Amino acid sequence: MRLEVNVVNICLMILTTFLLSVLFVPLCKKIAFHIGAIDYPNKRRLNKVPMPTIGGLGVFFSFLIGYMLFGRGTTEMISILIASFIILMVGFIDDIKPISAKYQFFGQTLAVLIIILYGKITIDDVTMLGAHIFFPAPLNYLVTLIFMLGIINAIDLSDGMDGLSSGISIIYFLTIVIIAAVIGGGKLGNMDTTIAILMIGSLLGFLVYNFPPAKIYIGDSGSNFVGLMVATTALYGFKLATFTSLLIPLAILATPIIDVLFSIIRRSLQKKNPFTNPDKDHLHHQLLKMKFSTKTSLLIIYTINLCFSGASVLYALGDITYALTLYIALMVIFLFIVLKTDILFPNRKRDKKNEKREN
Repeated sequence: MRLEVNVVNICLMILTTFLLSVLFVPLCKKIAFHIGAIDYPNKRRLNKVPMPTIGGLGVFFSFLIGYMLFGRGTTEMISILIASFIILMVGFIDDIKPISAKYQFFGQTLAVLIIILYGKITIDDVTMLGAHIFFPAPLNYLVTLIFMLGIINAIDLSDGMDGLSSGISIIYFLTIVIIAAVIGGGKLGNMDTTIAILMIGSLLGFLVYNFPPAKIYIGDSGSNFVGLMVATTALYGFKLATFTSLLIPLAILATPIIDVLFSIIRRSLQKKNPFTNPDKDHLHHQLLKMKFSTKTSLLIIYTINLCFSGASVLYALGDITYALTLYIALMVIFLFIVLKTDILFPNRKRDKKNEKREN
């Protein structure tokens, strides 16, 4: 599907979904208090007061109306909308009354399978380090399923601080639009870029209420929906050559993906289930432990994400040397964070300092 999109249309699409989101999110806040979709403070939470958690509904309906106004119906898009509704509802139920992780995973899997089997959006082959790898059916279904579920959960797990998952996702969608514009000579209109533009406006409207100090959370309903949109645009962009390599969207999302990998390694080393034992040792928690404020921690992560996005744009343009140099520099920063914090291993020096202060 291709819909010609110029600068005026882009601004109109973003402005429309932004205003819709700004209107819808406060309504979601009122509904949340009415139905009990509240995140109460506890030892794992950063919030100090009860917080409404279904802001994602405002993002979803803003996007949906935006697509009805500016998009075109196709089999692929119908499958995406059906999958979005399913994953949104599973998250919505969890926001009201927490459900088992296996039921959430089942809902995510069902949503992704609809996109794979009905929308026929799959990873059929990849080129990596000069090697071309082909995935015949049904292996391509399994690879696509793992890829999409991984991204959905990376976005979901990054939703641990005011403005974090929404800001990371805005940077991702914005980078998609920039890369598509550069590669397409300024012409946009493929389904992946249309979705990205509409998501930028919807998430910016939500961020008005979610930037520290947050007035509402996006909730599992929202983080799962946004994760699905991120995964879908990554796949569809790869199929249409918006991304010359599947590594590009992964690089744009390097911060949440690396954080998830660290989380899995950390919990495994502690002999805990890496998927069902939440903790307060994610990247944003580590920055807070280093005495950065919530806003400063958020801006640091935004900056790192923007650098990864910049490197990805350079990679897409063919400036491989500059891109790899920036990627390596960013990985060095992550190594520094690993050594200075307990994101992977307990930081005994800091623990001793804290003990002395307490004594």
